[in-house]
Amino acid sequence: MYARDLTCQTLGIVLDEVAPGRASLRMRVSETMVNGHGIAHGGYLFLLADAAFAYACNTYGPVTVAHSAQITFLQPAAVDDELRADAIERARYGRNGIYDVTVRQPEGKIIAEFRGQSIVLAGNPVGT
Repeated sequence: MYARDLTCQTLGIVLDEVAPGRASLRMRVSETMVNGHGIAHGGYLFLLADAAFAYACNTYGPVTVAHSAQITFLQPAAVDDELRADAIERARYGRNGIYDVTVRQPEGKIIAEFRGQSIVLAGNPVGT
C-alpha cells in the first residue's frame, strides 16, 4: 500500500511499523506546512493521523476506507517538529471498525487525538 501512496511519500511521511490493527507513521513539519500563525496547519496533522488510521485498518486484507473521522487538536506543532502518529484498533465488527490515533512529539507531548470509523468495501473497488 505504501508503494502506491504518493501523498505520504511526497510529504515525507514514513511508515515505521505496521501490525494487525496497528500502525505508526512519522512526519517532520516543514516550512510549507505551517499556517499564518506559524504553527503546523491542522490539515497536515489530520492527514498524518488519517494515514496511520488507513494503514492500521487495512492490515487484514480487504480494502478498507474511512467512514467518518474526527480530530481534537491539543497543542500546536512547529516547523522541524518530528511528529509520530500511533494508530490502534479499538473495535472491529462486521465490515466496521473503530481506530484511535495519537499524534505526539518524540518526548511524548500529545499534539492531537483522532478517532476514525472504517468500513470494508464490498467487491473489488476500481484502482485496487
